[in-house]
Amino acid sequence: MQIPDDELVRRIAADDEVAFRALVGRHVDQAYALALRILRNGADAEDVVQDAFLKIWTGRHRFEPGRAKFSTFLCRVVINRCIDLHRRQRGEPLDAIAEPADPRPDVITMMERAEADAMLERAVDALPERQRLAILLSYHENLGNEEIAAVMQTTVFAIESLLKRARERLRDVLREAAQDVRLSLPVD
Repeated sequence: MQIPDDELVRRIAADDEVAFRALVGRHVDQAYALALRILRNGADAEDVVQDAFLKIWTGRHRFEPGRAKFSTFLCRVVINRCIDLHRRQRGEPLDAIAEPADPRPDVITMMERAEADAMLERAVDALPERQRLAILLSYHENLGNEEIAAVMQTTVFAIESLLKRARERLRDVLREAAQDVRLSLPVD
């Protein structure tokens, strides 16, 4: 039987390193995936996750079990660390991570998919920061609006509004991009 996160957090507050290792092992992949989606750089994502867990360990006596789910709290810490890193690197471009290879043998389909993914990624990157985070948490982390509101420290209504505006902006940007692509094709 797996020990619940709240119990591990209580043990960590009592300086139990074994409990801390168990909690890290349980959540490190989710934290890394979130940091990687935000930063798009594997080394930076690893640094952010390591820093987030270090912050959790050093602040272990202040965490209040039951106040929030640990995974929600961890998402908030990771996002804050990503924002801090991004602020420190302002002016420097973030390294792009290459798309994973598509196993399908059809090269044309792969190229079209890569172009569509890049177009969507650019559109998401162009969103205001809070809209971008809401979209990432909703679609990449599969969090519900209540969980996103907890992570972003706002109301569910504000999250619904952020997501609505983000989706509308993405639709407009992608519609314009599709029109540009059609205009650039030769007429038969």
